[in-house]
Amino acid sequence: MHPATQKLAPADEANLVLDHAGQVNVFLAACLLGPGGFLAPDGTPDIAELRAVLRERIAELPALRKRTVQVGGRYHWIESEPDVERHIRLGDPVHGLGEFQDKCAELMSQPLARDRPLWEILLLPGATDRELGVVLRIHHAVADGMTAAVIVQQLFDPAEPGEEAGNEPHSRGPAEAPQHRPRRDPRRTLRRVRAGLRRIGKTVWGHGVGGTVLLGERSGYRGVAFLQAEIAALETAGRPRGATVNDALLAATASGFRAVLMAAGEAVPDVLPVSEPVALRRIGTAGNQVGVMLVQLPLGEPDPDERLRLIAEQTRKEKPQARDQGTLEFMRGPVGARIMDHLARRQHLVAGFVTNVPGPEGMFRLAGAPVVALWPVAVLAGNVRLGVAAVSYAGNLCCGIHFDASAVRGDVFAQAMREEMARLGK
Repeated sequence: MHPATQKLAPADEANLVLDHAGQVNVFLAACLLGPGGFLAPDGTPDIAELRAVLRERIAELPALRKRTVQVGGRYHWIESEPDVERHIRLGDPVHGLGEFQDKCAELMSQPLARDRPLWEILLLPGATDRELGVVLRIHHAVADGMTAAVIVQQLFDPAEPGEEAGNEPHSRGPAEAPQHRPRRDPRRTLRRVRAGLRRIGKTVWGHGVGGTVLLGERSGYRGVAFLQAEIAALETAGRPRGATVNDALLAATASGFRAVLMAAGEAVPDVLPVSEPVALRRIGTAGNQVGVMLVQLPLGEPDPDERLRLIAEQTRKEKPQARDQGTLEFMRGPVGARIMDHLARRQHLVAGFVTNVPGPEGMFRLAGAPVVALWPVAVLAGNVRLGVAAVSYAGNLCCGIHFDASAVRGDVFAQAMREEMARLGK
């Protein structure tokens, strides 16, 4: 056995199982940096300076200083000092934001090397005329969305006084984790067992989605599109209908799904189920501590304001139930994950994924260079061909749309989602 190993938490090992050919299980954060610090006014990066700054911060982040080794039939973490020249690299220039998005899509199909810590930072000059593109990838065995957000904040410079993100975590809907442990209650335990059995049954036999372009075997040709909307405007639009910013995000994705189905010549169903993670209270050392909320997007409702109200009505009920139930039963260990990975390739329970995590309370700098834009990109799993990830930053809800470009009109989805966010923001 290797010295000083630590067995992966079951939920983290489950996420290692889900990483395989055709399904790279990583969380990606893409950002644009303006001149300052290690980035010269003409956009030339001093990568040696960046590596020197980050080397000190990585030393304080155990999650970035370990790799996996197999011991018997299980995986363990082993201490592994990162080689910053391999982990922090200068890539080939891109030509504009479109090519930057394409590069992010390409990276979502490239596995991280298992012989070193499961993360990397790639610098891509040319993302805009004056700004440097930066991509951070972290394996889901290391972190879920909430944990990854914390790691990102620790890698970047502290927020400057007076710089506000414009959205506190408590307003983020399902991304918020509860702060208090509920008391032990036999009735609650029995209720959770019954709910768990129902949820297992849905996972195995659920069939809420018919044949659609949104589901099927995925190609290796991926697409990514970025967009954003002002958080304060989304909050103002949602408040009269009891809706959160997260509900507005779901309503905008409903418009995207509706447009994609119409573009494919498919009938638009009355409802379309999607899956959204729900952050749980942090307990123990696991980097993955999330539940799952199933949301029926009301695509058949012609009034967009009524769609928003119906979504808010659902999430108010489903969010606390998902938190109470905890981690999805099949994701509580590697054996269950293998079963779910097999089932997910043929599932018809959900048509897409939506994830939403809180961002920083201020604006970031990376080694002195200001982060002028930030977008997340989430993994596509099973047979799902489109997913949306969102994070709050600098007063905006920043969204990354990840899709199988050979099967789904991601441009149509992004345009419809952008238009709905603009409508809500009026």
